[in-house]
Amino acid sequence: MISNRDTIAALATPLGTSAIAIVRASGPDCAAIARDALELPHPPLPRVATHADYRDRSGALLDDVVAIYYAAPNSYTGDDILEISCHGNPFIAQKILEDLLARGCRPAEAGEFTRRAFANGRIDLSQAEAVMDLIHARSERALTAANQQLRGSLERHLDTLTENLLSALARIEAYIDFPDEDLPAEDRAIVRRGIEELSKGTARLLATQHYGELLREGIRTVIIGEPNAGKSSLLNRLVGQERALVSAEPGTTRDFIEERLHIGPHCLRLIDTAGLNPSPAPLEKLGMQKTLERAAEADLFLLVLDATRPHPNLPPEILEKLSQENALIVLNKIDLVPVAGAATGNSKSLNSKSQTNLKFQISNSKNNNITHFCETSCVTGEGLDALEKAIIDRAETFRRDQGDEIIAINARHADALSRAQTSLVSALAHLDANGPVELLAADLRAALDAYGEIGGRIDNERMLDHLFATFCIGK
Repeated sequence: MISNRDTIAALATPLGTSAIAIVRASGPDCAAIARDALELPHPPLPRVATHADYRDRSGALLDDVVAIYYAAPNSYTGDDILEISCHGNPFIAQKILEDLLARGCRPAEAGEFTRRAFANGRIDLSQAEAVMDLIHARSERALTAANQQLRGSLERHLDTLTENLLSALARIEAYIDFPDEDLPAEDRAIVRRGIEELSKGTARLLATQHYGELLREGIRTVIIGEPNAGKSSLLNRLVGQERALVSAEPGTTRDFIEERLHIGPHCLRLIDTAGLNPSPAPLEKLGMQKTLERAAEADLFLLVLDATRPHPNLPPEILEKLSQENALIVLNKIDLVPVAGAATGNSKSLNSKSQTNLKFQISNSKNNNITHFCETSCVTGEGLDALEKAIIDRAETFRRDQGDEIIAINARHADALSRAQTSLVSALAHLDANGPVELLAADLRAALDAYGEIGGRIDNERMLDHLFATFCIGK
């Protein structure tokens, strides 16, 4: 069990040479350490930047620093905090940390500063998780969601659900002390409507889990198509470097290549795959199997087709996964399409018959046409801006807002909400069967406990140990 009576210390910035490094301490000894190490004539003033020499216990000068003291409870952790900004030489920062440890501090465990903030009621557990989401945010959308959760967006939604659940539970428990009294039909109807609304609210939050995964990991965008259609060229164009080998010889890509990139406010995990060859060589078959595996996990497909050739018959396993919502068709090599009526200045004429054939195949397999075609040339760059805009538009459809806020729950939240939903469904079943109010109340209490786990109102030391162990040292 972590004790708040200890004074802990750690580097708050990564190792490496930089302009500034920060060493952080939290606990009851911070004021005394600041006064002694900085040779102050008086206790440090809270929230005032103090420029001073930092001397170790032997009196040796370690560095010229700026220190800020935060007095409890008005600090990040809720305890006294001392933050020392020194020159960004790793040797200097390490010497200051060693001196703090020599003065009685102990090394902070991973996530211990944030855990103290949670233990002291400065933040709830969902906000603590938002701290890590903020640190690791990979896109503008992820940053916005993390900031909103850090400021209590998820907590506010859960508070509303909890208050409504407590209201329903109070109405039911009023009858538990009177076993001979049945729940009147009027109250039964009120409770039913309340539980149904709770179930809908819980379902709305659960529906944001997938979007949460996309924000934290990136949108899995798989580039598929026939060999030599320009899939690797498209990858190289989008990431802005020669990431994949490009050759006129079909079947160059035998394995998948993954790169992260930002397009607009979104982070994409862009995956280039082996070509879908109807008559593959043995090694190509292995590559195509990898393609099918990546397709099974995809959030978004970029189906690259060669505009100069008839469009291929795609494997049924791929067609079944494509839909209007998750796929964009990229007609590549439009710079090579013959110009119809060049003498009269007419524009290029793409193979509309092939487009219609492809739609027909997809309609047969998914009953859903893909109507958005982006015409591109990975050689000239033509059409790539329009393709990026189309990708952004598709990515926006994954967003699940709750009013003006972005809610993006994680797996832990989803587990608790799923258990709450199961309890609410069970409560409705007991209500419909006119069962004992004790069983109905037990279901609602179970849902209440599940809601409480998300914010950390339910004490689970093992879960807390696991969660904060994923944090970095110094946070």
